[in-house]
Amino acid sequence: MVMNRRSRSVRLQADRPPKGGHYVLLGIIAALSAISIAHAQDTTADKGEQIQNAACLNCHDLRPIQTASYDKAGWTTAVDSMIEKGAEVSAADKPALIDFLTRNHGPLPEGAGKAILLNTCTVCHDLGRVRIHTVSHEEWEETLLTMLNEGAMLSDQDFPVLLNYLSRNFR
Repeated sequence: MVMNRRSRSVRLQADRPPKGGHYVLLGIIAALSAISIAHAQDTTADKGEQIQNAACLNCHDLRPIQTASYDKAGWTTAVDSMIEKGAEVSAADKPALIDFLTRNHGPLPEGAGKAILLNTCTVCHDLGRVRIHTVSHEEWEETLLTMLNEGAMLSDQDFPVLLNYLSRNFR
């Protein structure tokens, strides 16, 4: 085999990593790994929702779930009752479903305004969105006025009750 200078030079360069190039490659690998891990965590976190969609929404829509506001014991009782009525939830899937329901549709503080929140706000928003929106009384008032402009079904009579409930419990 005859090898000239140029082919030997190309072969030697191919044997060496490019200057600085291996850092780019390592960066790409690290980024792809992080994305894969994040995706795996997202999939795990959505298991309860997947079970809800497959088991609960076969018999009824989401509305009864959105307006229930049970604690963990309440959701356990509700899920057991639905299983007795024919909902297909395996024993292995039950904890993930109950945790999801408690986290996303869990208990709210008692008080005037709770029923209004459950029957009005949850038409468009889950309770998680309400819980993280912790603002002043004035900002809740602005939020409610914005929601009225967007079509929220909130009466003049219910407006101050809901406003006081939200500003007292989510500030």
